[in-house]
Amino acid sequence: MRVAYGGDADVTEADLADGWLALARSWLQQAIDAQLPEPNAIVLGTVDAEGRPATRTVLCKEMRDDGIVFYTNHTSEKGGHLAGRPVASATFPWIGIQRQVTVRGSVTRVSAEETAAYWATRPRGSQLGAWASEQSRPIASRADLERQLDEVTRRFEGGDVPVPPHWGGYLVAAETVEFWQGRNNRLHNRLRVTPRDGAVVRLQP
Repeated sequence: MRVAYGGDADVTEADLADGWLALARSWLQQAIDAQLPEPNAIVLGTVDAEGRPATRTVLCKEMRDDGIVFYTNHTSEKGGHLAGRPVASATFPWIGIQRQVTVRGSVTRVSAEETAAYWATRPRGSQLGAWASEQSRPIASRADLERQLDEVTRRFEGGDVPVPPHWGGYLVAAETVEFWQGRNNRLHNRLRVTPRDGAVVRLQP
């Protein structure tokens, strides 16, 4: 189970002349053009109160100069982790194009206005699902989960679905951003950027 990487041009420090965001968006577009599944998916790492890490995949809904934004239930496991230790690492795993981008930094909630604007773009089914699921909590069966969805569907029938009070967005600050590009013989390219001062450091693979 070994794949030979390479075949395209090396990423270099010059590719970061316009900042981390321009290159990250360029790579995201390459992932979209390559028709990779869920190109905006990120592997999000958080830390619990005992210092034990946990990872899961969520969707990045905004990539901007100060970091990346995702949305979730504030009372979920990851929401609890972020309340206690508001730091995270988020990786775009674009292995299909031999690239990854990792954003690390402190985490803050986005404004209620930003959350409401994004909420309005979600399909109604997804809105109802956010109300139906007590995310990360045990449930006896799939049938019970479906019943919870039926209940909220009836509750909001004929009207708009409001933003749940326990749901919203988080910004992972781009304190460091690492660009990884697969190369032959595992001599991968790794460029780490510190956006605060624009410093770029090449790391050994």
